[in-house]
Amino acid sequence: MKVTDREIKYSQLQNNEGSLQEDSAEHESNVGVYASFKITENNIINGFLVQDRLLEKIMNKDNVRIALKRVISNKGSHGVDGMKVDELRNYFNENWSTLKQSIMDGNFRPNPGRRVEIPKEDGIKKRKLGIPTTVDRVIQQAIAQILSPKYEVQFSNNSYGFRPKRSARQAIHKCQGYIQEGYTYAVDMDLERYFDTINHSKLIEILSRTIKDGRVISIIHKYLRAGVVIGYSYEETIEGVMQGGPLSPLLGNVMLNELDKVLEQRGLRFARYADDLMIYCKSKRSAMRIMDKTVSYVEKKLLLKVNREKTKVDLACKLKFLGFSFYKIKGEVRVRIHPKSITKMKAKVKLLTGRSFGVSNKERPIKLRRYIMGWINYFKIADIKSLLKRVDQWMRRRIRMIYWKQWKRVRTRFRQLTSLGIEKNKALQFANTRKGYWRVSNSQILSYSLTNKELKNRNYLFFSDYYSQVNS
Repeated sequence: MKVTDREIKYSQLQNNEGSLQEDSAEHESNVGVYASFKITENNIINGFLVQDRLLEKIMNKDNVRIALKRVISNKGSHGVDGMKVDELRNYFNENWSTLKQSIMDGNFRPNPGRRVEIPKEDGIKKRKLGIPTTVDRVIQQAIAQILSPKYEVQFSNNSYGFRPKRSARQAIHKCQGYIQEGYTYAVDMDLERYFDTINHSKLIEILSRTIKDGRVISIIHKYLRAGVVIGYSYEETIEGVMQGGPLSPLLGNVMLNELDKVLEQRGLRFARYADDLMIYCKSKRSAMRIMDKTVSYVEKKLLLKVNREKTKVDLACKLKFLGFSFYKIKGEVRVRIHPKSITKMKAKVKLLTGRSFGVSNKERPIKLRRYIMGWINYFKIADIKSLLKRVDQWMRRRIRMIYWKQWKRVRTRFRQLTSLGIEKNKALQFANTRKGYWRVSNSQILSYSLTNKELKNRNYLFFSDYYSQVNS
């Protein structure tokens, strides 16, 4: 289904009177989308009891003001209407009363998300995101702020993803403890395209057990069915929760909390971070049995899809979880980085230190610094000292190769080498070398000129140095 430029002027753009109205073309193009759940919405608005006045709490001015600040601080890209984050404050100042009234009356219609695809870990498959408009992000954030405390008291202690005061580090320590206790086998559950395959009816059913204000259920339902715009084509969203909005992590946890409850009732040891789940057992046989029962529950009761090729049972120390793995030494279980995570890190460093990477010598250290700091802050709980020393040696060699390549001509090399303290006779000899770039990067030519200290003076940060800073 194609939409014109006029049709991409969505409902939250203001008219001459400063109010919010649906553009006629947008209304026409979306009529088929809303028809499929129009009856449900009317039932929610007209037939359901509003027991806890939850919508009033969500639309409270203070709550929305906090949501607005959060969205502005998070920045992020624009949605289909083109409105940027720095335009939000003026928009809400001018249109708040009209927007609130449309939501309270049940007339509010979210805009479709803007489809963006980002590469997954393997570099081949794509993760589909749906970027809501900035206004929709504020409303979703306001909803999430009120609903999160209600669900936090229900969520499992073994769930760590997208929750306040919980982290991947805690999940890894939990797994480490299970293995230390003798649960040496694990079920590695892989949900296929989890966020893209969530069943709307099942999710609404689960939400309705806690949310007794039908108007809130209606708004969430509208967001689930808002659709996406791919280029200039509109696409329905008949299943799935679009990743990219503030509400999607909470909804994802609400759905999988049903699985958490079942696993806890069975007395199983497990750790879940979003849709990454590990269940720990003492034997391979019991792990196989638990895997079969869990797969059956996920597919039949939650109506989700399990990737049977990637879901497996193996020794816990061999499996990857959140980029980490484990090993035993002298009877103690220790944390290390999984080889695939190391390969991914090296590929990123190789990209940032590539001779053809289009950044200046001033910008390159900044990009490397940002990546190294983020990587270390995430993986610092693992045993990585010896790994970092090897990576630093390799990275310094790549950086030196960049400069040698840039110097190119003999006279340029001679001038640069002498400026770095090399004697003229030696500098002339070095500048006339016929060795290849990679070989020179590990030779006396550059180790005596572009020393480790000199690279630090040029604002380069190395893994070992930052690791020492954060662990001092």
